[in-house]
Formats: sequence, C-alpha cells, structure tokens
Amino acid sequence: MKEIKAFIRQHRIADVLEALRDSGLCNAGAGAGCYNVTVSRVQRPLADADPTQQHFSMDLAEAVVQEYKLELLCADDLVDTLMDLISQAAHTGQPEAGWVSVSDIERAVEIR
Repeated sequence: MKEIKAFIRQHRIADVLEALRDSGLCNAGAGAGCYNVTVSRVQRPLADADPTQQHFSMDLAEAVVQEYKLELLCADDLVDTLMDLISQAAHTGQPEAGWVSVSDIERAVEIR
C-alpha cells in the first residue's frame, strides 16, 4: 500500500477531485483501490514566482501561498496511474505549481 500526497494550487483542486472521481478509482463503496482521500488547506511561507498567488498571513507574519494538500492511500499497482492523473489535472504551466510524492505504508488497519 502507498500514500500519495500532492500540494496543489487552490484554483486546480476542484479539477483534481473531479478527475479522481471520474476515473472510478476512488469511488467510495465501489471496491476501488483508493482510500481515505482527504483535502486540507495549507500555507507555504515561501516566495512564489507569481506574486498574484501570494497573500499576507497574519498568523505567520509573512507572505504565503495558499494551496491544498491532497492525501490518499492506494494499492501499489495504482500509484503511477493516480500520480499521472493528479499531475495532469493539477497542471498550471507555471514553475513551482505543486508537488506529488509517494510513501510506502508498512501497515494499515481499517477501523470499524
């Protein structure tokens, strides 16, 4: 089992979620190989190539870029497919527009 994490520009997250849904790989209850899809709003406190993406954070007292962090668990054989799907749907054509990473999950237990 693998965990995929992606940092995605806020104006692309809806397209990524739609692509995951349309793929049929992450449909809840369909016996799909993609689980625990979560989305969190995050702030990156580094300068951005596009100044229109920057906002000032009162909490951090500096300029930040607001993004979304997508996390999901999937079967090993779906990693390449899901990474490609996420990368294509999140594509902006801008440098530093996001990242997709994969980690091994040694063990996972479903809570019932």
